[in-house]
Amino acid sequence: MQITHQTDPADQLAALVESGVHDQVFPGAAWAMGSVHHGTAGAAGRLTPDAASAAMRADTLFDLASLTKIVSVWALTGRLVGQKRLRLDSRLADVLPGTAGYALGPVTIFQLLTHTAGLPLRARLRASYGEVREDIVRGVLREPLEGRPGVAVDYTDRAALILGFVIERLLGMPLDEALAEYILRPLGMAATGFGPVAPRHGQLVAPTEYCEQAGAHLCGVVHDFSARLLGGVCGIAGLFSNVFDLQRFLQAMLATSTGQHGEAFDAGWVSASLTVQTGTLHPARGLFWHPAAGTEPGDDIWCHLGFTGTAMWLSPRRGRYGVLLTNKLYYTRDSARINALRRDFMRCVFSG
Repeated sequence: MQITHQTDPADQLAALVESGVHDQVFPGAAWAMGSVHHGTAGAAGRLTPDAASAAMRADTLFDLASLTKIVSVWALTGRLVGQKRLRLDSRLADVLPGTAGYALGPVTIFQLLTHTAGLPLRARLRASYGEVREDIVRGVLREPLEGRPGVAVDYTDRAALILGFVIERLLGMPLDEALAEYILRPLGMAATGFGPVAPRHGQLVAPTEYCEQAGAHLCGVVHDFSARLLGGVCGIAGLFSNVFDLQRFLQAMLATSTGQHGEAFDAGWVSASLTVQTGTLHPARGLFWHPAAGTEPGDDIWCHLGFTGTAMWLSPRRGRYGVLLTNKLYYTRDSARINALRRDFMRCVFSG
């Protein structure tokens, strides 16, 4: 899907995203790219494959899926670390009393952030713990590890789930309230929040996958079952947002990385997060961020991806960011084609 016949990056991105619609990689998408002080955004396709469906817009709300981990958990953990209310070497037993005496107790915040904690690889919440929140939390915190901490990098939703519990305890408020107070409002991210969300005042919400129980495609309800089980608010998934709000988030990160300090991010936290922290272990990880697929070790392009077809990239050295929000999950859970398009999108944003 590489687009090579155009010279302007924005035109190339627009053509690339249009090709994704044409090839049925996703029904529609919104995208953005830019720098600290400048950004370009666009959209393509429709909310659904139906020709009568509304055209996708740049302000359409998308189920962010795992980008929730960055916007909420990563950002709030960084705030706590920057304020010295939490240390990377803090053990869970020191900050979550429910883990004392259990396998999770010695696991550190650093190991959670680098996916080296040896946690189970899937949430599996309902099957293991029932449907009551207190039982779920207790079950997660008492679950045996599946590996020895510090010896392997294995991406797992549970890292963000557990860090969300840490944040709630240290800040003394639910994750959604903490996010709104310390991140969303200071950055002016008025469109972002945990679901469920409903179309209002002309606001569009992109539908995701078909739900047998509902008999329809989910729209405004988080796709992730574990997140739904927890009421739609947790560190795994659940946030809805648009490209304009994610531009604000990434521009604030870029500003912090270039010495323009703001309210939301600590400079040391951003720098540490966008630096390989896993040594020779593979795949390389920063702190919740990871080097973009298809890049070399020194390329300094960092990313995070979402299961629904979302992605965002950041390069402090280049002073650029990119955002791609799609509802590819409307069609399929397979990620091969969306990953190929993501790589082309990333190359276009950071070329030159």
